[in-house]
This record gives sequence, C-alpha cells and structure tokens, in this order.
Amino acid sequence: MKVLVTGGAGFIGRWVVKQLLHDEKQVWAVDNFSNGQPSNLAEFNGNSQLNVYEGDAADSPMMNRLFLENKFDLCLHLAANINVQDSIDNPKKTFLDDLAATFTILEAARPTRTKVVFVSSCMVYDVSPDAGVDEASPLLSRSPYAASKAAAEQLVQSFSHAYDLPTVVLRPFNTYGPFQKTTAEGGVVAIFIKAALKNQPLQIYGDGAQTRDLLYVEDCARFIIAAGYSERANGQLFTAGSGRDICINDLAQLISRDKSKIVHVPHIHPQAEIQKMLCNPKKAAAILGWRPRVLLEEGIQKTTEWIINETTH
Repeated sequence: MKVLVTGGAGFIGRWVVKQLLHDEKQVWAVDNFSNGQPSNLAEFNGNSQLNVYEGDAADSPMMNRLFLENKFDLCLHLAANINVQDSIDNPKKTFLDDLAATFTILEAARPTRTKVVFVSSCMVYDVSPDAGVDEASPLLSRSPYAASKAAAEQLVQSFSHAYDLPTVVLRPFNTYGPFQKTTAEGGVVAIFIKAALKNQPLQIYGDGAQTRDLLYVEDCARFIIAAGYSERANGQLFTAGSGRDICINDLAQLISRDKSKIVHVPHIHPQAEIQKMLCNPKKAAAILGWRPRVLLEEGIQKTTEWIINETTH
C-alpha cells in the first residue's frame, strides 16, 4: 500500500508515519515545516520505505504531480494551521491555508481514485452533554480555525457524494504526548509538564473549570490509520477521545502536585472557549474496532519522560 501523509512531520503526523512504517507500507510525508519539524522524522532516516517532501499541501502543481506519479492508495490529510489564536488574529490565512489545501488534496485524489481521510477537530462541536458528544451532536464554530475545519468537512463529504470518491472525516479530541511542542503552539499537557519540570507557575486561562477529553497521541494515530484501512469507514464520520474528561484545574494539580504553583490568568480568547469537551467514541469502537489504550496518568508519565529526555540532550 502506498500512503501519503500531509503534515507528516507534525506532532500527530510523525506518529502516523511511524505506525505506517511499522505496518510495512510505502509512505510519502509532505510538510512545509511551518509547524512540523524535520527532526520529528529523524528516527526514520535511512528507511527506504519513507519519502519526505518539503512543500505545502495547498501547492496544486506539486500535489497533482505526486498523486499522478505515485498513484497512492490512501491519503491521510493532517496538514493544517492549528493555532486558534492565530486564526482569530488572521482568519484569512487560516481559511486560505486549511480550506485551499483540502480542496487541492481532493482534486489531486480524484483522477487516481485515492481514498482521502480528512483529520478535522473536536473544536467544531458545541458544548458536550454529560454523556459526551458523538457524530450526530450539534456543531458550533467558535473560531475561524473551527469554522475552517467544519467547512473542509463539508467539502470532503461533497466529493464523496458528487464523485463517489472514498473519503472519511475524523474528529479526534485534544491530543497530547511525546513530540508535542511545549511552547504556546503546543497543547496544555506539554505546556504544564514543562512548567512543572522548571518549577515555574502553571498558568490556567480563566477559572480552570473548563474540561477536556485528552487523547494520547499513539491512540490518535491508530484511530486515523484504522479509518484509512477500513472500507466500512468510507463515506462516514467518526469522533475519537478517551471517553473521560478532566477540568483544567485538576489536570494542573495532577501534573504539578503543588497547588501554590497553579495560577489563573485572563483568557486570551474567551469567546472561543468551549466549557465542556467530552467524547463518546462508541461508533469508532463499533465500526473501526478502535478503543483508546493509554490512560491519562500513563500518558502524562510517558510525555514527562520524553520532555525530560529532550531537555537533557
């Protein structure tokens, strides 16, 4: 099987690439390195099954050429601008990059009938009910980032219906783990761990009562690949999370274990905040046979060990 991974040098992308190589697939990773890093793929240097291209997923001539030359069986489309605040500050760039890239991928996939798995976001959902959101839950885009993902989902589904192109839309919940950035572009778990290791304050935006369903990155990668491999998934939408949410105050306490190091600061984008985020992943379990394997406490430990290793080398 020949598989293209856009955003293949990104945080989630490199774990997807790793799993595909383990499964002995031929892999092409495309990344413009605006968020991903070449070092994320250094572990696979010398692997003849991996081809890395520096380029933008919205580059139509390049993507058309790659699809026609290689006739991919599967495209896992992860490339995106993921920073919510950036999308608020510069919505035009987010829509041009994310939506244009998705359209480019779909158009390139059409002549070769390549299956496209589009990785969307849980940010498209409205506030979660106590039972958690599923694929039929109401949507509400609170930021241009969320709106660009929701619009791209519709675009992907339109190609499925209009051209009978095999596609899948995925909405993974907040993903964390090794290789996630510990800077502002990273996720809350990595940022909190770095602060705790440096004996610095853990800054919480707002009152900290907001909850998140945190998905370990290897579980997320398995979810994406399972959807890619499954013919039953074609034309469908899936969401994935741990099925457990935790408020940010409790997360900070779990990581720091020192309440005096936890401080609350004004929210940088309160208008884009979703107060409760909890996933009900029953459909992924039923159709893809996917279930999360890594509990939050174990995932935090794995991520902490990776960050310590990175800072000492």
